[in-house]
Amino acid sequence: MPTAWLELPEDTPFGLNNLPYGVYTTPQDPETACVGVRVGDHILDTAACAQALGDPNADILDHPTLNPFLAAGRPTWQAVRRSVTTWLTDTALRPAVEPHLVPVEDATMHLPFEVADYVDFYSSEHHATNVGKMFRPDAEALTPNWKHMPIGYHGRAGTVVVSGTPVIRPAGQRMDGDDPSPVFGPSRRLDIEAEVGFVVGTPTRTGERVPLPALADHVFGVCLLNDWSARDIQAWEYRPLGPFLGKSFATSVSPWIVPLDALATARVSPPPRDPALLPYLDDSKEEPWGLDIRLTVGLNGYTVSEPPFSGMYYTAAQQLAHMTVNGASLRTGDLFASGTVSGPEREQRGCFLELTWAGREPVALPDGNQRTFLEDGDEVAISAWAPGPDGGRIGFGEVTGRVLPATL
Repeated sequence: MPTAWLELPEDTPFGLNNLPYGVYTTPQDPETACVGVRVGDHILDTAACAQALGDPNADILDHPTLNPFLAAGRPTWQAVRRSVTTWLTDTALRPAVEPHLVPVEDATMHLPFEVADYVDFYSSEHHATNVGKMFRPDAEALTPNWKHMPIGYHGRAGTVVVSGTPVIRPAGQRMDGDDPSPVFGPSRRLDIEAEVGFVVGTPTRTGERVPLPALADHVFGVCLLNDWSARDIQAWEYRPLGPFLGKSFATSVSPWIVPLDALATARVSPPPRDPALLPYLDDSKEEPWGLDIRLTVGLNGYTVSEPPFSGMYYTAAQQLAHMTVNGASLRTGDLFASGTVSGPEREQRGCFLELTWAGREPVALPDGNQRTFLEDGDEVAISAWAPGPDGGRIGFGEVTGRVLPATL
């Protein structure tokens, strides 16, 4: 990798090997959203730079969302990545490129793409096992289908919000203790789910299946995701059809989408699967699509968990194959998420339901406070990194959200 002429912070997770995409505005022009690529502590205005240098992809970058660029497909994604790398390393181009760099601290980040559909999976064996033990103590922790296919549900695209957007405590029906009938009111068990999201670029036609090797032809990149959850509302409503109001009120995503091409050195083999999977999910002879992503969950500035994504039982390639095996089409801007990322140790659990074992074992914070579930005013921040080339790191930034009181 050539050296950037732009001075980059030492050990930055946003070096030339990363180059994640986002959408931003500046105080000088708050009405014009621009597609930008982050490098170090700056954002490059890709459309303005492409126009200045006569790049053929200038038009698809000159939009207030990433969707036109996402729809252009993998050859275009790779061509623009090569161009951006050249712009930032060729010293002869510096006079044309440098005026289009904006300090990150001067930018306001926005939802980077228009979300078409949202699917949330349930792909951590550790998470699913813990939940099963809590709620089905006298039965098998995993349901009979869990090790045969990625379990998921269709969420609500309209409530996907960018990092930093406040989350209003949801209200709904809940069953309190031994009460004979439900009551209505604010959730008392507001929770988070630390997840990894995958952003679809190239669409498909109805009836077309996406096989395991085709993940990179359809998925542009990866973001962080917090699928906020009202556990008491969810517990009352989910039988027999699954999550609804307990999940649909807010899903937060990070503002930076890391291209799959930036994660080549983070690819790892997933855990062994037993029993063997059906052929359309069997990746034993494929290049592995497990990803070594290290997450950190923070509450009010304190680290409470460090979930490892590398241990997820199902990969994004398997999730995408399963999503489309029935002929369901993909649309540009589709978002699918991993489900809660949890590891085998308590300090690796990706939600407070697990961290506190359904509220029975509070989490002690360094300031002397403790939590079972989230209180009004709490702020959650999820960050992550993955191994990059030559011992470097690929950063994902963070996804944050502060809890506001319910509005009744």
